Amino acid sequence: MSLEQKIQAELKTAMLAKDEKTVRSLRAIKAAIILAKTSEGAGGEIKEEDEIKLLQKLVKQRKDSLEIFTQQNRTDLASKEQEEIEVIEKFLPKQMSAEELKVIIANIIAETGASSPADMGKVMGVATKQLAGKADGKAISALVKELLAK
Repeated sequence: MSLEQKIQAELKTAMLAKDEKTVRSLRAIKAAIILAKTSEGAGGEIKEEDEIKLLQKLVKQRKDSLEIFTQQNRTDLASKEQEEIEVIEKFLPKQMSAEELKVIIANIIAETGASSPADMGKVMGVATKQLAGKADGKAISALVKELLAK
């Protein structure tokens, strides 16, 4: 079952349950999928890895907005963003823990032969491909910096 079909099924369920926050979140995902499918070069279909990237982008946008709303003491808007993040994350693969991430990045550093912060680009290239959808880019970057600084 494609992401779009899952979203449509969940949307029907949420509408019947009159679950406003879930309906709002699912409609945002559906709109993003339709936009991606109709964009140039997509040909009306999007691959699974592109679906994951799309969902991660939606979560990142909401996290950025959440941060801004929290700084501005707009708890009403911040709570809406948090609700949407929780709904969208249900469709993403399970994120890795910090410990699992550290082990994998240490292995990548050993494989690439990186020894200093100057080699960060080499490590990040491999890490982002290998950990796509499983970890946040900021977390990967921070861990790579930390491990290469030692």
